[in-house]
Amino acid sequence: MPCEGCMERYNNSTDATMEFLLLGFSELLCLRILFFLIFLIIHLVTLAGNVMIFMAVVMEPSRPPMLFFLCQLSVIELCYTLVIVPKALISLIVVDGSTISFIGCAAQMHLFVALGGAECFLLVAMSYDRYVAICQPLHYVAVMNEELCLRLAVACCLGGFAVALGLTVAIFRLPFCQSHRINHFFCDVPAVLHLACTQSYTPELSLLAACVLLLLLPFLLILTSYVCIAAALLDFTSSVGRGKAFSTCISQLAITLLHYGCATFIYIRPKSSYSPARDKIVSLVYTNVTPLLYPLIYSLRNKEIRGVFRKMLRRKKVAQLT
Repeated sequence: MPCEGCMERYNNSTDATMEFLLLGFSELLCLRILFFLIFLIIHLVTLAGNVMIFMAVVMEPSRPPMLFFLCQLSVIELCYTLVIVPKALISLIVVDGSTISFIGCAAQMHLFVALGGAECFLLVAMSYDRYVAICQPLHYVAVMNEELCLRLAVACCLGGFAVALGLTVAIFRLPFCQSHRINHFFCDVPAVLHLACTQSYTPELSLLAACVLLLLLPFLLILTSYVCIAAALLDFTSSVGRGKAFSTCISQLAITLLHYGCATFIYIRPKSSYSPARDKIVSLVYTNVTPLLYPLIYSLRNKEIRGVFRKMLRRKKVAQLT
């Protein structure tokens, strides 16, 4: 609910010098240290897993398109966790919450949305790669050439950053209530939007537009790709060939469901249904656990990644012997 008198802007609520107070997990009391240790370990394992995938792909002289996209995904996940998780860890050990400046809050939101959006677009590019590989195998090398992969990678990043910039500017131009206490561990869109002093639904239109561009359209494109892939798999006469083709897609399907499931739950809903406690738990899983699962899923399910890791181990053994 909007606060009384906040529309008068007597508190200079859009002044770039003001600060927000991130309440974090102040209600957890004695459990904060335990959660801090758990999520610190998760964060370090996530960083190590993504760095290993990145280094493995970079050291591979011949990189097929899927490895190229996995390398970009690892870089995005590294940046993504570094933008959010350190502040979340601080909020677990600070009793009264941590402050963040107006500019810092806007920058954090922009980077978070931009990296998440770039990942959404990248999942589309990866689904297109699987579509060409399975539905048009004879043209795969010609279609998915190095130039196209590079263009898709750049377009994913630019698209995510452009949509995030528009959303961030639209939100931070709003007047905020006298209380600048954000009941969250980072400047998430619903949490900041909840402080906006307006009774109209205009602020939610920018979030709706961003959700359409970053979530709905990419998801429909991914769904279209996999419907075509499923139709092509039905025409396979060999069950072994069908199984191999399906195994190349299962890891990306798992990542897609994790990413879009959490994002849809948090962002595609009206402001009136905002629940700080519930959102913090879902965001904690979304920003900590799912980035940990990404390298695990790809390293266990992706044949190319397993092959690269085996080559790295062989090189290490040879180096030790010589």
